[in-house]
Amino acid sequence: MNDISFLAVAVPSISILVLMLVLFLPRLRRRRAKTQGMITSASDASPSDKILMRMWSLFGDGDADEKLFASLEEALIFADAGIPFTSDAMANVRGEKSAHDVRKKLAAYMSSVFPNRISSDLASPEVVIVVGVNGVGKTTTIAKLAASKIASGKKVLLVAADTFRAAAVEQLKTWAARLSCDILSQDSGADPASVVFDGVEKARAKGYDAVIIDTAGRLHTKQNLMEELKKICRVAGKAMPGAPHEKLIVLDATVGTNGLSQARQFHDAIGLTGAIVTKMDGTAKGGIVFAVAKELRIPISHIGVGEGMNDLRPFDSIKFVESILEG
Repeated sequence: MNDISFLAVAVPSISILVLMLVLFLPRLRRRRAKTQGMITSASDASPSDKILMRMWSLFGDGDADEKLFASLEEALIFADAGIPFTSDAMANVRGEKSAHDVRKKLAAYMSSVFPNRISSDLASPEVVIVVGVNGVGKTTTIAKLAASKIASGKKVLLVAADTFRAAAVEQLKTWAARLSCDILSQDSGADPASVVFDGVEKARAKGYDAVIIDTAGRLHTKQNLMEELKKICRVAGKAMPGAPHEKLIVLDATVGTNGLSQARQFHDAIGLTGAIVTKMDGTAKGGIVFAVAKELRIPISHIGVGEGMNDLRPFDSIKFVESILEG
């Protein structure tokens, strides 16, 4: 092909390409901006907006039909609410004729699965043991829990019973310094139960209002580590009859139904009194709160909705359900 022939073919092709870019580039930019806006909106949304995929948007003012029921069931399953909860929820609403009545009946059922939380604030000191697997944000959650108690005027003692990892003790010491609260710790490798005993005794002798105990992260499938946790609870009871008053598990909302399996194993071992569900701001699958409450009958104590110290919030089941179904 000679130069003239090449130019005769290339110039029109280049012109067409340039024209396509001129026509479509603004559209691509608008679509990208729209997508970024959606992402920003999602990240700024309240936890309940992201949980269960904005279920409130499924309801209208018309009749309840099979499409609505199928969409609700899909949303609940996708959100990791669990098969038992989803099945019972759908059985409760299927007889309703209008979308309004479905929403009302579903709200009542959702709220009913959460057991009432019995306050342990009357104990002095209140002894709280916090458990969970590695990587769920347990130590940071303990710091936030301590911060909320300190803000209410309580004198708090942190107890570093994770003696397997020196870094865990140092992390808790750092938080204690930031919060200006006391901490009791021992050398790495010390018996965790002994640390707990000393911590509870110190709290009783020195007039602390609350003791929050950090335990080593452990796989729920490791029986020897679960036995150690049972020992820690028994020893706390020897140091103070009735202790521990709270046995809270920290669960990561992003792991879905695996969180229920974790909670079940810990509950079987020590009898949990509540669950704290973290990372509720970073997942659309927050239905784990329903699965845990339904299947294990333990209260949801708090939910974590961000990285800030004020982002650990007491769980209010009524407001939580309202925000899911009413937007």
